Amino acid sequence: MAQPDNQSKRFFESLSGAGKSIAVLTSGGDAQGMNAAVRAVVRMGIYVGAKVYFIREGYQGMVDGGEENIKEASWESVSSMLQMGGTVIGSARCKEFRSHEGRLKAAHNLVQRGITNLCVIGGDGSLTGANLFREEWSGLLEELVQQGLVDEDAVQKYSALHIVGMVGSIDNDFCGTDMTIGTDSALHRIIEVVDAIMTTAQSHQRTFVLEVMGRHCGYLALVSALACGADWVLIPEMPPEDGWEEKMCQKLSATRSRGSRLNIIIVAEGAIDRHGKAITGSVVKDLVVRCLGFDTRVTILGHVQRGGTPSAFDRILASRMGVEAVIALLETTANTPACVVSLCGNQAVRLPLMECVQMTQEVQKAMDEKKFEEAVKLRGRSFENNLRTYKLLAHRKLESELPHSNFNIAVLNVGAPAAGMNAAVRSAVRVGISEGHKMFAVNDGFEGFYKGQIKEIKWADVGGWTGQGGSLLGTKRTLPAKHVEKIAEQMRAHNINALLVIGGFEAYLGLMELLEARGKYDEFCVPMVMVPATVSNNVPGSDLSIGADTALNAITDTCDRIKQSASGTKRRVFIIETMGGYCGYLASVGGLAAGADAAYIYEEPFDIRDLQSNVEHLTEKMKGAIQRGLVLRNENSNENYTTDFIYQLYSEEGRGVFDCRKNVLGHMQQGGAPSPFDRNFGTKISAKAMLWLTKKMNETFRQGRVFANTEDTCCLLGMRRRALVFQPVVQLKDETDFVHRIPKEQWWLKLRPLMKILAKYKTSYDVSDSGQLEHVVRNIRPKESDPSGAM
Repeated sequence: MAQPDNQSKRFFESLSGAGKSIAVLTSGGDAQGMNAAVRAVVRMGIYVGAKVYFIREGYQGMVDGGEENIKEASWESVSSMLQMGGTVIGSARCKEFRSHEGRLKAAHNLVQRGITNLCVIGGDGSLTGANLFREEWSGLLEELVQQGLVDEDAVQKYSALHIVGMVGSIDNDFCGTDMTIGTDSALHRIIEVVDAIMTTAQSHQRTFVLEVMGRHCGYLALVSALACGADWVLIPEMPPEDGWEEKMCQKLSATRSRGSRLNIIIVAEGAIDRHGKAITGSVVKDLVVRCLGFDTRVTILGHVQRGGTPSAFDRILASRMGVEAVIALLETTANTPACVVSLCGNQAVRLPLMECVQMTQEVQKAMDEKKFEEAVKLRGRSFENNLRTYKLLAHRKLESELPHSNFNIAVLNVGAPAAGMNAAVRSAVRVGISEGHKMFAVNDGFEGFYKGQIKEIKWADVGGWTGQGGSLLGTKRTLPAKHVEKIAEQMRAHNINALLVIGGFEAYLGLMELLEARGKYDEFCVPMVMVPATVSNNVPGSDLSIGADTALNAITDTCDRIKQSASGTKRRVFIIETMGGYCGYLASVGGLAAGADAAYIYEEPFDIRDLQSNVEHLTEKMKGAIQRGLVLRNENSNENYTTDFIYQLYSEEGRGVFDCRKNVLGHMQQGGAPSPFDRNFGTKISAKAMLWLTKKMNETFRQGRVFANTEDTCCLLGMRRRALVFQPVVQLKDETDFVHRIPKEQWWLKLRPLMKILAKYKTSYDVSDSGQLEHVVRNIRPKESDPSGAM
């Protein structure tokens, strides 16, 4: 693999951990992904030359001390942790640490081992405790000197305690980060249950009330309601108005009268009404039975949400945060405030710990004072946008309440199927109808367009679409250039005033061809927007595409099972081929999530020497305690070094040390139910696209028709770093490698060194995107950015 260049060598020398000791602990409630964070801290710490310690059972272990509770970690001691739920080093509530005496004991135990750097993975209570400990540190050391437990030299040597926090909480209730470790996995558990319940509910025409975790935060309830298209959701941040009982029953009754065989109501465990009275699952059930007589059941998910294996997203998030936390500790000085590593968009950032804690406490204060709208704003752009989108989609307006736009919008899927496409179509149809437009569905992409496979699609037609995989509209790779005349005829026949295209690279090419055709056919002089949807994640102008997260989870789950198959057998290396065309996103990011030793991709050329180096690396590794190896290869990474070639090379060179198996994952990466992330991403990005089309149609309506022929009326809506951005497709040409169908620059390539570091390769690591403390207010309540931009 790549060797560090001089600049990177200087970087690592300046961040050398030699002579330093780092301890990692998990505190408070457990969350899936905590083990991935622990693994990343341990391996990055060892990588830079520091001593790394586990502190078992959270602060309790720090107070109790002893060899069992504070134990030095080795590289091998965190093997096979990545896919495990919970926290293998244990977590506990500790009353003793809240007392001065308890913190004095903890300080003594740390000083004895020379530990002055702490990585704390927990909620706001755990992180607040860590900051108090840091502030008291010098006073605690003075007390230990007075008691004769440490000498003056120790006080000089260990004069400052450095703290970096990572938030592990399934509730996503910490301000300053878009996602906390464990939230995405908890959503997976909830959606798995909802999908299962929907089948039995339809069989019996039942109403199901699901009570999910979230005593003080309604994030899980809100996002799972968005992801499954629930009829009603109740959350603590936005209690329903008085008279909600009647409105809810009217909504449920109306849904049934339109032919639906089920109702889903999601209740956060902390849900309250405007007067502070608790609304529980059983209260809602009794209400539905009393008022409507519907057969109703309550399911309380409880600790199921905390359990199970972490999702791909949580593994990647935790790994990134763990590595960033170690770098933050090495860069910190005596004057640096304690920081927390957060996620903003797809960027890892550092924020002052106490600013985040204070903002989190402000949310609760606003709720206690019944300032609910303020509480929603304080939760951040992501939460606010989720709530706005849910309201837009869930509550159907009466015909008399709808604006009459007289605009017709067509929606189509183009390219290969991607999980989440149906959620995007549902969102587009319902938002379009809410805006007063007539929505038309085009079957089978541009091929169906020129053949006239177009029909009006209504609100009820897309009910239950969010959880469906593939493309219910049908999708083809056909490009429009050869058929523009016939497509123009269909546009004219159905009086189409705007186009929403949901798809991958073919959709991008198709939109450019329609833009080109504007010169010849006025029918294409209408606003057009594309929403990226492809498992390959290779669309220029967007860091993420609908479907890629589901594919990553399919890869990660399969790799887990494959690695497990080697348990108890002889040493074995697995060679796995992933999809993606020439784009190495799935292989690279899937490799990080699955704990791969190497990932071969087109974007990072490799030769026989690299292959040989990897074999030698694995051979050395297999001679130790580690018994399994995992190598991923992107399908088009190299035309000569095929999956078969690499398999045969590894088999031959590893003979006597390990044997090999290969697996081509193929189209299973496209299939299955969409992940919660893809359902929500598809829902929100499509809703935003529809609002943009409405605005553009109104702006370009002249003399009785829509006429839009400027570049900025043909756009791609993509996720760029921290926001959703509309970009004219013409301007994306220079960013595109059309031969290999990939963007010329890809943000995820910066994640590749993480995978190599965590697999024990010496490599360079560029942290230019992070390293600076930002202020939390800038992330939560930006004054100039569009509040609907954050995911």
